[in-house]
Amino acid sequence: MLPTILAATNGDEFQLLPDESELIWGLVAFLLLLAAMYKLVFPKANQALEDRAAVIEGKMEEAEAKLNEAETTKADFEARIADARGEANRIIDEAKSTAESLRADIIARAEEEARGIVERAQSEISAERDRALQDLRTEVGALSVELASKIVERELDASTHQGLVDDYIQRLSRTN
Repeated sequence: MLPTILAATNGDEFQLLPDESELIWGLVAFLLLLAAMYKLVFPKANQALEDRAAVIEGKMEEAEAKLNEAETTKADFEARIADARGEANRIIDEAKSTAESLRADIIARAEEEARGIVERAQSEISAERDRALQDLRTEVGALSVELASKIVERELDASTHQGLVDDYIQRLSRTN
């Protein structure tokens, strides 16, 4: 039943209202429908909305848990990176100190080797100088004997000859 709209004209008035009984029955039907919906439909609709809210809440909690897990994983990853950087810096520092000690060791060995070379050279120079002095003594001795024998015109025996040579060399050494 559809409400019928009556348009009645009473002089200047225009009325567009349904009949009173129709309004009352419409109101009663609306209230019965509202009560039936309140008892039957609204609880199911509310339950469906609550279920949907619970599902959404569960998904949000799951997403938040995953976010927390991701943040924990990220923090762990960053900690590992920091540890790796620290280890790399430690290895670099260790390598630098090892290189520095090797450098110092090589320098010390080179200085010691240089000292050894200088000492050997000085001992060789000293030995060569002693050899040259010995050769010079022998030469001077032979020349002096020859000169003395020409001057004195006589031959000296070996022991006298050696004494003269040693005496002459000692005098030469004192003057140098």
